[in-house]
Amino acid sequence: MTDIKDSHYRRQIRERSALSEISSLLDGSAELQHAISPILEILSEQLDMKRSTVTLLNRLTEEVRIEAAYGLSTQQMVRGRYSLGEGIIGRVISTGEAEIIPDIGDSSDFLDKTKARAGLNGRKCAFICIPITIQSKVIGTLSIDREYDNDVDLSSDEQFLRIVGSMIAQAVKVSRRVQEEKDRNKELQHQLGHTFTPSNIIGKSHAMREVFALVDQVSGSNATVLIRGESGTGKELAAQAIHYSSPRAQMPFIKVNCAALPESVIESELFGHEKGAFTSAIASRKGRFELADKGTIFLDEIGDLSPMTQVKLLRVLQEQEFERVGGTQTIKIDVRIIAATNRPLEEMMSKGEFREDLYYRLNVFPINMPPLRERKSDIILLADAFAEKYGLRNSTEIKRISTPAIELLMSYHWPGNVRELENCIERAVLLTTDGVIHGNLLPPSLQSAESSDSAPLSGLQAALERLEVEMLEDALKSTRGNMAKAARILEITERKMGLRVVKYGIDPKKYT
Repeated sequence: MTDIKDSHYRRQIRERSALSEISSLLDGSAELQHAISPILEILSEQLDMKRSTVTLLNRLTEEVRIEAAYGLSTQQMVRGRYSLGEGIIGRVISTGEAEIIPDIGDSSDFLDKTKARAGLNGRKCAFICIPITIQSKVIGTLSIDREYDNDVDLSSDEQFLRIVGSMIAQAVKVSRRVQEEKDRNKELQHQLGHTFTPSNIIGKSHAMREVFALVDQVSGSNATVLIRGESGTGKELAAQAIHYSSPRAQMPFIKVNCAALPESVIESELFGHEKGAFTSAIASRKGRFELADKGTIFLDEIGDLSPMTQVKLLRVLQEQEFERVGGTQTIKIDVRIIAATNRPLEEMMSKGEFREDLYYRLNVFPINMPPLRERKSDIILLADAFAEKYGLRNSTEIKRISTPAIELLMSYHWPGNVRELENCIERAVLLTTDGVIHGNLLPPSLQSAESSDSAPLSGLQAALERLEVEMLEDALKSTRGNMAKAARILEITERKMGLRVVKYGIDPKKYT
């Protein structure tokens, strides 16, 4: 009697452990199909169940097939297909009632379509099949084989499998609901129109959405693109977005800064040279255009090219061919050209500094990158991204950007655009000692009245008051508006805290 109790107790322990593992699998798996096979493995290994399978019903074809199995080969799983009412599995799906076969060797209803039960060598093999149901509809089955010599409590196995089956059914229900929600979202996106957002550019402002739409439109073509905009607006990022969203994404993306190359070497850099073409040409060398063959070449600061180089570039644009410096062989290429400039090309054309025919060849699809002052709603997004970037790079945890710092960032006119903002945040990350980017850590240029169009505040008293307001707001933000806790942080009395809040017109409720 004691042995029976011990055996029953051990079985309960194993079942609880198995249910705990199964629950963890279902909770932790984003895709249900990835969790089913490990669940069957738990049933087979922890509870001495020789084989286990999950079948699903296709309601359109009324065919039942094995979705996942443990103890069956791929070929055996393929064989396991049933019609409604066929064999034990087909009957369980039709009736919705569980079935227990104590010995499949004595059952004419057990079809063994998988051919996996051969070679039992006289051992009994029980088969238990329970329905998996959702809202009274049978969607499939969970079944197990148990080989045994002596009597076993198959009814306990059935009860345990019913629990597992209900857990799987609930997971299927949740999975279907999630999939339905995804389908609805896709349909909604389809109805609203496709919104393209390059992964390498941060921005949600209207001005940037217009840029993203243009990038999306031109990416799939081979059209030449001219990107205009002030220095630091992200023209190179836009060029990268076009290339890596295009059919040429797997091919080279070659960058050339036309302003950085001396006039004496720019032709060789672009088109290459033959050995002996000039004094230092000790070997033949491919130029940037050859290196970019089948890919994209990005010509930054195109407005700085000399008139002679402009002529040769025009030929490449028209004919997709050129000769190396000192060479006579014509080289054919297939290159997409993206150019960028911050210079007024139209004014340069009127002065004869830039060729009109080259301008019209480049200006097939113009994209204008907006300056940061015209996309101020993106400033905080960019600042947060840069704070995270340089925090990781310098092993510094940046908790937040203080309210006064945000106000400075938003009021500044940013002549250096995104590049200047990035430099400011990098500086602040290096200077912070508490993981917070405070206003006093930003460059002096951002804190001047001229830069922010703010009313002039001069003198020591004004500077002290600005610092006091910043510290009060930071403390309230840290404590979610709790005046008592904020006072303790600042090491002042609650009375002084209240007086200062009233003095500066600070609303603690704003931080709750």
